[in-house]
Amino acid sequence: MIAPSAWTARPAAPAFASDAAYARHPLSADDVLRGMWLQRGLMLVVFLAVLILGLGFAFTLKATYPAHSSLLVRLGQEYVYEPRIGDAGRGALPSTDQVIQSEVEILGSPELHQQVVEAVGVGQIEPSLARKFAAAGPDERATMIAQTTADLGLALKVESAPDNSIIRLTYSAPDPRTATMVLSKLVETYITYRKGVLIDGAQPATAEQRAVLEQRLAAADNALQTFMADNQLGDLDAEKTSLSTLRASMVDESFRVQARLSEIGGRLGEIDHQASTVSPEISLYRDSNPAPNDKLLQLKLDRQDLLSRYKPDSEPVKADDRKIAELQAMIAAGQADSPGAHRQGPNPVYQAVETEKLQLKAEQASLHQRGAALDRQIQDVNQQQLRLSALEPRYRELLRDRDVLSDNVKSLASKAEEDQAAQAIAQNSNDNIRVVEPATADLHPKSLRRPVMILSVVFAAFAAICAGLLGAFMQQETVSPQTAARDLDLPILATAEFKPRAR
Repeated sequence: MIAPSAWTARPAAPAFASDAAYARHPLSADDVLRGMWLQRGLMLVVFLAVLILGLGFAFTLKATYPAHSSLLVRLGQEYVYEPRIGDAGRGALPSTDQVIQSEVEILGSPELHQQVVEAVGVGQIEPSLARKFAAAGPDERATMIAQTTADLGLALKVESAPDNSIIRLTYSAPDPRTATMVLSKLVETYITYRKGVLIDGAQPATAEQRAVLEQRLAAADNALQTFMADNQLGDLDAEKTSLSTLRASMVDESFRVQARLSEIGGRLGEIDHQASTVSPEISLYRDSNPAPNDKLLQLKLDRQDLLSRYKPDSEPVKADDRKIAELQAMIAAGQADSPGAHRQGPNPVYQAVETEKLQLKAEQASLHQRGAALDRQIQDVNQQQLRLSALEPRYRELLRDRDVLSDNVKSLASKAEEDQAAQAIAQNSNDNIRVVEPATADLHPKSLRRPVMILSVVFAAFAAICAGLLGAFMQQETVSPQTAARDLDLPILATAEFKPRAR
């Protein structure tokens, strides 16, 4: 019996088997290990190549000195929402985390980093580029500044924690003084730069919008003035009020005229009735005849004269008594009266009635004329009111546009003044940004050389293992008799040791 050996050979297709009869089966763990062992040379080469590259890169890393600084960020006026127009949302405040994230983004801004590079100088940050930068042209200098800015951003580390108002800054440089200088300049530039970002941005837009609104306001004023001039209006509201008051007084006066006409008509009817019962003339005076009374008196005087000479029963006295008695009887019977002078004239009552009647008719005629004039005036006022009512919608539209634009211009003007005051205060105050820890460099250098070397060893080993696995799966040789028996589906009766070919 032939003793088995550990050699392997590429299996040849037997004469009695076809090519289709040979098929590779999945490799077992033992087959994989045997295949990797066969690829040990390749694995060693890959391991050494990767390791050498990694170690070479590690030795190129330089030790750096980190400089640390910390800032306390509190809510400032620039974060309080102030609407440009109106009061909607006025006074809204962001959360602390939102403020911190905004400040972190500003600290990481390339524009800020470029300002720091330009302020410090490329030669100060990268001493190796000092001579080259001094001799370079404008384009080359711009490129070097951009590259230094990018390097500064990579060397700067900005950290913050949730619900914490502290921002920590770390900048690493080969020289501790450079690290301290750059970080100090970064903090100083940041305090100025953030003001321009958070405060100054709205001023041009506000001024531009104000100018646009003022132009529109001027156009609206011109349109309103043209409309008023074309329609001969001074103040539509005042004219409407005046016309309403005038019409009310006219209507009231018209009602008074009608009432007075009714009163005059009633009085004229009563005066006509009374005038028919009054005589136009009356007796002014009537003279009486005093002759009988005078004669009676004379008779009585004659009797008294007789009594002075005769006795009462004498015949002359008795004759006078009879005459006196007869005359008294005639007077008493009215036989002695005779008509005297009689005079007639106009009746004052009738004249007064006629005068009042004439006055009432004259007043009635004037009231008719007054009523007609009032009716015409009321019609004119109605026409004016209708005209103003027809013009009012357009007038209201023009007036509303002008008032809205005027209010907006006033609001923007007031807002601009407030913004200027707020900016002046913010420019002169940094109360919401406090430097808790000034830039201070760590005197103990830090380097990534050791971690890179360890990672190089690990990655080299991983690359070697991957190369061994790849070679084990791609090789065509049979790694063991068991693999050949499984692939050929034939029993292996004997194995022979491998002998190299004679040269």
